This record gives sequence, structure tokens and C-alpha cells, in this order.
Amino acid sequence: MEEELPKAYNPDVTEEKWYYFWERKGVFHVDPLSDKEPYCIVMPPPNVTGVLHMGHALVNALQDVMIRWKRMEGYEALWVPGLDHAGISTQTVVERDLIAKTGKRRSDFERKEFLGHVWKWKEKSEDRIVGQLKRLGCSCDWLRKRFTMDEESNLAVRTLFKKMYEEGLIYQGDYLVNWDPVTETALADDEVEYEERETKLWHFRYPLEEGEGHLTIATTRPETMLGDVAVAVSPKDPRYKKLVGKNVVLPIVNRVIPIVADNYVDPEFGTGVVKITPAHDPNDWELGKRHDLPLINILNSNGTLNENGLEYEGLSMEEARRHVVTRMKELGHLEKIDPYTHRVGVSYRSKAIIEPYLSKQWFIKMEPFKKKLIDAVKKGRVKIIPKNWESTYFHWIENLRDWCISRQLWWGHRIPIWKHESGKIICYEGTGRPPEVVENPEGWSQDPDVLDTWFSSALWPFSTLGWPHTTHELKKFYPNSTLITGHDILFFWVARMIMMGEYVMGEAPFAETSLQGLIFGKSYWRENKEGGITYASLEEKKAFDLGTTPPKEVHSKWEKMSKSKGNVIDPIEIINTYGTDAMRMALAASATHSPQIDLDRRRFEEFKNFANKVWNGSRFVLMNLTLTAEEFQEGLGPLALEDRWILSVLNRTIEEMKTHFEGYHFDRAAMRSYTFFWDEFCAYYVEMAKPTLFAKNEASKHKQKVLLIVLLAAIRLMHPIAPFITEEIFQKLKERFPHIKPSNADPYTAEAIEALLSPACIVSPYPKVINKKDISPEIEETFAFLNEIVYAIRNIRAEMQLPPGAKTDVIIEGKTEAIEPHGSIISSLVRTQSLSFNPEEKPSGFTSSALVKGLKILIPLPEELQEKEKKRLEKEVEKLTGQIASLNKQLSNPNFVERAPAELVNKTKSALSETEEKLAATQEKLKQL
Repeated sequence: MEEELPKAYNPDVTEEKWYYFWERKGVFHVDPLSDKEPYCIVMPPPNVTGVLHMGHALVNALQDVMIRWKRMEGYEALWVPGLDHAGISTQTVVERDLIAKTGKRRSDFERKEFLGHVWKWKEKSEDRIVGQLKRLGCSCDWLRKRFTMDEESNLAVRTLFKKMYEEGLIYQGDYLVNWDPVTETALADDEVEYEERETKLWHFRYPLEEGEGHLTIATTRPETMLGDVAVAVSPKDPRYKKLVGKNVVLPIVNRVIPIVADNYVDPEFGTGVVKITPAHDPNDWELGKRHDLPLINILNSNGTLNENGLEYEGLSMEEARRHVVTRMKELGHLEKIDPYTHRVGVSYRSKAIIEPYLSKQWFIKMEPFKKKLIDAVKKGRVKIIPKNWESTYFHWIENLRDWCISRQLWWGHRIPIWKHESGKIICYEGTGRPPEVVENPEGWSQDPDVLDTWFSSALWPFSTLGWPHTTHELKKFYPNSTLITGHDILFFWVARMIMMGEYVMGEAPFAETSLQGLIFGKSYWRENKEGGITYASLEEKKAFDLGTTPPKEVHSKWEKMSKSKGNVIDPIEIINTYGTDAMRMALAASATHSPQIDLDRRRFEEFKNFANKVWNGSRFVLMNLTLTAEEFQEGLGPLALEDRWILSVLNRTIEEMKTHFEGYHFDRAAMRSYTFFWDEFCAYYVEMAKPTLFAKNEASKHKQKVLLIVLLAAIRLMHPIAPFITEEIFQKLKERFPHIKPSNADPYTAEAIEALLSPACIVSPYPKVINKKDISPEIEETFAFLNEIVYAIRNIRAEMQLPPGAKTDVIIEGKTEAIEPHGSIISSLVRTQSLSFNPEEKPSGFTSSALVKGLKILIPLPEELQEKEKKRLEKEVEKLTGQIASLNKQLSNPNFVERAPAELVNKTKSALSETEEKLAATQEKLKQL
């Protein structure tokens, strides 16, 4: 028989070939005017800062699984691809690149010139990222690719900004914001990460203005005292009741500041007295408003002290801290210093320490949206999967503050506000300058800030479909069907899309959102001589993952992926090593609804082996396929028990796959397709089919039909997760039947032929349950029983150390009526010389046995292996005798019996009893020999 497939699967050739085929055939492109039911996902747009990481690979692979599944189910399945301009990240990366190449910072360029450099970066990065997405197998509608700063997105952003501005939802005002002194921009509350840090608590004395005495305050930020405008005590604190309304003198500055009473102060904490710096602490800001206190800002935008820092002007906060502490000590106002641990806010982008900073910013009022955001989830307009994220979502919404949407950047959507020196303001949603400015440009300027990246991203579910225009895409595909993304952007993005979708479109942007875990890699490190740690290299990490290098004197733990820790797994490098299908299967199998996904290379190795199994199993069927199209069209004849069993399991698997996909249980779907193909189809059905298949008669033709039907279904079940290998096998099967015609001979044949008539696996019908009545628990139970018998026989053979090719007699004793008709099935799954049930003549010589549900299975040891078995048993007797002697010695020691814990003594006695039983059984076997 001519070989249909090469012996080894080569993903490099297959993947490039079929992706090009799909694109050329236009199968990713949708028709918004079709009468098919719509299904739509808009891609969480990756940042144009660089390359895709494994988190991108995970969420995009899972989105593609859903799109491919729905496309095969007959939906008009649209997956809109796109990229995000990522304001802070991209500007920082480009500026760093320019410094390295030209020695110039952003401030050394004109705004327009610098943005020209960013656009060039964006084009190169976009090409690289799109290429990587295609290598992942992403079946996006590339003709609808979007960018968060393309012309359509710009129009959508300006239109929405004007709508919200005119409705009073957007306002500008002085406010205490989270300030990143490295990127010199404001950040929203949820863009700040918090870290536990060791610091100190300085206790300072502030002298009373009148008379002797002082108040002691405790602070972790001595430098901010230069901006103090009051000290506060609790109105319930009897120690300070008489001092409320009086003043203290602020040391160094010599400013007289009041003592105020406020319920914010906890009399039990510290000294019960707190310094108030409204321009540099959010709680002090609120207290300052209540008591009409002045605002003194001591900071420049770059994190250095301004003129209000007096002689410390120009110093960094860290430098100013040291000087202030030294000066307070010299003045005799430093009382003591205690060690202290507290949470420090850090920029999620630059990792700089966040400074509360008084600044004029643009905000969205969030109070009007709170109830709708909560109701959207509580009333089921949006379903969060898994459900346990709902409480986190509600907590965040209930504690919402106004959203600071302005950023002090050049890269981003320029705020569409024009101001005249006379005070007049124009909000303009068009391109270029407003008509009034064009007519008389003198005195006009546009707001220099840009909008928070998440503002434009919040419009993504409808701006990608053409809003603010009324397009066919918007009518058909909004709301989107689902969103699949990481749980870490539930607040950054998911909640804001819900907010904007309901505000602009009148309904939630998607019915469901599946939140995925964050991928962690295993870090390995050694302790170095200085007492610190040295992370293993990336090459060492690979070796540890694959088990080729024992981690001697090496510690390991799962951590967020980081290049410095050597635990980054590059998706493209994984594809090059294991193939795209193996990576996608591994990622899907890891998506367990857990917030953390621990991933190492062994997972990819496992599914590379599975891909090879799929290849070899399919190759075997193709090599033994002699059916003509006409013969296949005739349909199935009478079904043997094993045929009915595999069709029962197939129908049940189809049901289960649908349930798993609908519930976003990608791990279960991946593993079900795995076990069906490897365990049930290859390991059992193919093996049971071989004797009939090799007979080359009419029965052989029937077995080929069943094999073909099941293989076609199996690869289509698997296609959404492993698209390339399944397309290759599908096309090979199509080639065998180029002129096949529809058939109504039976539903299984009809369904298989319908699939073969499809131009490609990607657009073939996803398997549906042919007949629920064919799902037979009784038949599956019978096979489960036969499987236990086969497993027992294989275990006995392994114990006896029989060579894999050796045939043996198998005897089964007991009530065997139910299994005797299926003896041929048992014989097809294990190597038997003969299989007999309750023979009159008992086997002579040595036999090994096992019990399975009341049946006794015996295998006589072949004569030529008896001497070998005798030596093995003698060694086993010697080993067990030694163990018994050691345990007896331990139990005869009074010190051990009297002083050891009772649990350990009892455990030792049990071990002795078990070992004695093993010895007796082994000696009995040896006696038989």
C-alpha cells in the first residue's frame, strides 16, 4: 500500500501552507449582510510596544478556538483584530530608543517630529505583531484590522468626548492625582500598583505657637512637612481638646499652622496627631476641603522640589528627605525613629514611586455610572466567568472615584478642547482646527494633553464596527458575543467597556466575559556568596523544565514571567520548537479558570507527542483505506459491539465538547479531545479493528467505513484547538474521495460525506450528535469491564516481565457468561496465544493471577521464562527478608517502642505485617516454580 503521509509530522511546512490557503480562500472574511446568525469577538488589542508574550498567546489562542468553533457551527463569525497605541508604554519605549541612537530625549524634539518617530515605530511593531498572530493561527478578518489611533477611532473618541463634555460628565479641575515623576503624567487609581516596603517612621516635635510645649507627629515622608498647612487631632481625644483652634509653628519653614479637629484622625494610632499636607496626600486633600485649608505644592513635575521647598529646591524627594531629617535633628525636633513597613504606590509602567500631585486634569464623573455598572452584572446583562470575580468587580465599582482621563504625553488622542486667551472654550469633534480658530487663529491653543489610553479602548466593541456611523457591521455584530481576556484588566478595560457600551449604545457590549489566569513561569536560583540570589540562565531554565538537568542546590518557585528571572517563555520560540498546534493545545489545557497558570516546557512536550499520535493514528487509517467513493456512499451495514461502542463514545464526546466550549472550559475541551483520540479511538477501537481490517474482505470494508467516520469526526472536534494538523489530515482524506456524492444511506455516512464535500476543515460542519439513542451506558459499561480485564492482563504481563511481543495463554475463571461473546475484543487488545474461559483442565506450572469483579485471570508463565522468573522471585525474597529483619530490630528496641510517637510505632508494625504478607505470597510463587 502506498504511504499516504510521511512517517513524521512536520509542522513547519504544514502551518505556513494552510494559513496561506485560508487567507487566499477568504474564509476569515465575513459578510455583514448574510442571513447567518452573527458571532463576534473584538480582539483585546496588544500594545504596539514590541512583541507578543505568552499571555497574548493564551487569550488569542482561546479567542481563535471560539471563532473557529462558531464558524464550523454555521455562524457568521467575525473576529476583529487590532492594536493599541499604549500611550505611556510606547512613548517611553520610543524615547528610550531615541536616547540610545541619537542621545536626544523627547524634549529635544518638536512635538510633531517626535510623533513622526513614534509612528515609524508603530508601523514596524504592528507588522511584527500581526505576523506573530498569524503564526499563532489566529483566523481574524484582517481586512477589518483596526488601530486605536486610526482615523475612525479618532473620530469616535472626539465624538464621545464632546457628547460627555456637553452633558456635564467630563470636567476639568484642580485635583490631587497619582503622578508618575518619570513619565511626568497623571495615572488613574487602577494604574497604580502597591508594594510592601521597609521604611522608617520619624517622630517630629512641632512647637506650640503660645507658651511652652509641643505636639509630636509621626510621618513616613519627612520631606512633605515643607507643605504642611495644619495638624489634626480627633475631636474625641481628651489629650488635645484644649489645643483645638490654637496653632503650632512648622519647623524649618517657621510657618504658623492651625490645630484642627477631625474624625478622620484615629486617636489610637501613633501619637493621635497627624500633619496635614493637602497637596500631597489624598486623605489630607479631603480633610483640607472640609476645613478650607490652603494648598501648598512643593513638587515639580519631574519629582524634584520647587520654590516652596525653600533651600531644598531642585533636590529629589529622597535627597530632600535626608536633609530635612538632618535639619530637624539639629533643631532638636527629632524625637525618635522607628522601623516601619507600609504600602507604596508604584507606576504600573515606569515602576516609579507615585507622588500625590496637585494638578489641573480632565475627569469623568463616575457617580452617574455606578448603579448601571453594578446592575449590568447583578441583573445578568453581562456574565462574568468564572463567577468568583463578581465580588471583586462589585467592590471596585462601589469604591470608584472620578476617572482622571488626561495624560501629560505627546503620543495619544489629543484632547479636543480649544481655549482662547479670553477664556472662551470650544470642544470640537472634527479633524484639524475648529472653524472659529481657522477664521481668527490669534489667541487660540489646543489643550496639550492626551487622553488616557483606556478611554479609546473603552469604545473598542463599537468603534471597531464603525461607530459613530451606522454601519452594517454595527447593526449585525453589536453587541459582541463574548470577551476573552486576562483578569488583570477587569477594571482597566472590561468595566469601562461595559460603562461606555451602555452609555453610547444603550446595551452592554458583550453578553459574557471569560477572565483568564495570568501565566507564571518557574524561576530557578542559587544562593551566591554575598547572601543574595543568582537566577539560572534561560538555557539552564529550559534544561530544568525538560528534566535534563537536575536542579542541584537550586531553589525554584512559580513567579510572574521576567527576563531577569530567566522564566520567560517566548511563544514564537515554542512554536519553532514544538509546533503551533502543540502550543495551542498546551495553553488550552492550562486554562482552568484559576487566577494563576503555572506553565513550563513539559506541557508543550506532552502535546507535541499528542500531535505525533494524531498524525500516526490518521496515517494508519489512510494506509489501510481501500474504500471507493461508491462503496462509502452505500453506508454502514450491521454494527458489531465495538462499532456501537465507539459511536456511543463519539456521540457522548460531541455533547461534552459543546458543553465545555459553551462554559469556556477550554482545559476540559482540550483534554476530552485528547483522551477520545488517543485512548478510545487509537488505543482501543483501532486495535480492536485491526484483525477485521487486515482480513481484506467485506467485513474489512465495513470497518474502514467506521474508522473513516470516526476519524473525520475526531479531527473536526479537535480543529478549533489544533487547526493545522487537522486541516492537513482533512485534506488528505478529501483527496481520497475527489468525486464523492451526498448519500442518505444512514445518518453517520451522510454527515461524514457532508464534511468531505466542504472545501476545507475550517469551514466543514462541526460534529453534532447524530442520534442520542446511540449513546449507550450499557455498552460503555460492558467496555469499561472489558477494559479492566485488559488492564489486569497487561499488569500481570508487566509483573512477569514478559517481552512486549511475547504471546501467552490467558485463562478467565468465574461467571464469564457476559464477557465470553467478546473474547475476540480482549484478544485484539493484548497478545494472547489462546484465551479460554473456565477450562476443565487446570494449567500446570507457575501462573500469575489477578481478580477483577469476581473473575480470576490467570496467565501461565512460558517455560522459557520460568528460570528468569525464579531468579527474580529469589531476589525479591532476599530483599523482603532483609526489610523484615530491619523492622523487627527496630520494634525489639525498647527505646524506640517507648519513646517514639505512638503513630510511628503503629506505622512500623503495619509495615512489618504488610512485608511479611508480601514475603509469604512471593515464597508461594517461588514454591510453584
